[in-house]
Amino acid sequence: MNVLVIGNGGREHAILKALKKSPKVNKLYCMKGNAGTAEIAENINVDYMNIEAVKNYVNDHPEIDYFVVAPDDPLAIGLVDELEAMGKRCFGPRKNAAIIEASKAFSKALMKKYNIPTSESETFEDYEKALSYVRAKGAPIVLKADGLALGKGVLICQTLKQAEEGLKEIMLDKAFGSAGNKIVIEECMQGLKYTPGEEVSVLAFTDGKTIVPMITSCDHKRANDGDKGLNTGGMGTFSPCPFWTKELEDEVMQTIMIPTMNAMNAEGRTFKGCLYFGLMRTNKGMKVVEYNSRFGDPETQVVLPMLKTDLMEIFEAVTDERLADINVEWENGACVCVVLASGGYPLSYAKGKEITIGELPENVDVVHAGTAVKNGKLVTNGGRVLGVVAKGKNIEAARRLAYSAVENVNWENMHYRKDIGVKYREG
Repeated sequence: MNVLVIGNGGREHAILKALKKSPKVNKLYCMKGNAGTAEIAENINVDYMNIEAVKNYVNDHPEIDYFVVAPDDPLAIGLVDELEAMGKRCFGPRKNAAIIEASKAFSKALMKKYNIPTSESETFEDYEKALSYVRAKGAPIVLKADGLALGKGVLICQTLKQAEEGLKEIMLDKAFGSAGNKIVIEECMQGLKYTPGEEVSVLAFTDGKTIVPMITSCDHKRANDGDKGLNTGGMGTFSPCPFWTKELEDEVMQTIMIPTMNAMNAEGRTFKGCLYFGLMRTNKGMKVVEYNSRFGDPETQVVLPMLKTDLMEIFEAVTDERLADINVEWENGACVCVVLASGGYPLSYAKGKEITIGELPENVDVVHAGTAVKNGKLVTNGGRVLGVVAKGKNIEAARRLAYSAVENVNWENMHYRKDIGVKYREG
């Protein structure tokens, strides 16, 4: 088959790398792609948020058999619906299911209605009412812009002053644009041993009838070491989660995953694709922090390299609603991804800096995110530029290998965290 992956970041490069291993795949395409995807796929310079432009391209290229819509934005505007209406086979949820990520107010209401464990919350469209609620509740407290905000629309406020400033930033100053027209205000959940809690990402394949969790991973959202600095799209990940057990997996499956799949079916919003569960371990059991309607980034970079089963087979099984027939298997060991970013990210940063990548050790791969080729040279073209991914027998071995490889990558003002993979380590 000829397969088109839509998106241009590290997640899409990681998906393409996994699909390239499949004997079922003939040629790969990527819209729009980056310098890394260009090495294994034909990059298509079409704006995937322009549905008419995408449809025109698809009409002109009947040789493409299958479409993977990877980012949240095109899912939220219904690109899968449009492709399916053209008779195309796709991986990714339709618009009415992608709302589980596109609206935090929707997902919180869903969890309340179906008794899926999550934090206490209220939703507001009126700034003054939201402000009164924040002052009544006090801090710490969590503010979430309702809509999509590149993974950055969440503020964890430790003081009332921070909460008041954050509320103004989201609702009045429109720091996240129209995503902040509505706001979800949540209690700040506390973990068993860590503050603000132990979080784990569990991505799952689902065809609306069966749900199959992938191996667990842990993200690092803050820009700087020690989980300090501004929220980002993710500065690194590791897999598997050290505190994850068979007991926790069973609990999550019975109290969160299956109930979520069933709730979406009951609402007439059957979810087919990758459903991402952002979870926290608390003294009241596992709770949902957030849902995403697609593969996480940079979680995908550490999850898919550990997949033994043919990814294309899984995608087709989801499309055909026969996921129950597939045995999804994973490698033993661990995987770590260190994100290399442009200095200044997630605020302002320069582009066009020349990147040098030296020789990499065995079991290390480089996933491209914000890269381009200009005048024959590899250059930076975004905030998060590269992900250095390493596999090892355990997390410590994988992180040592990843950081040894980072030393062979360089550009002017490169920034990265030095503590990826130490989170939740005993002692």
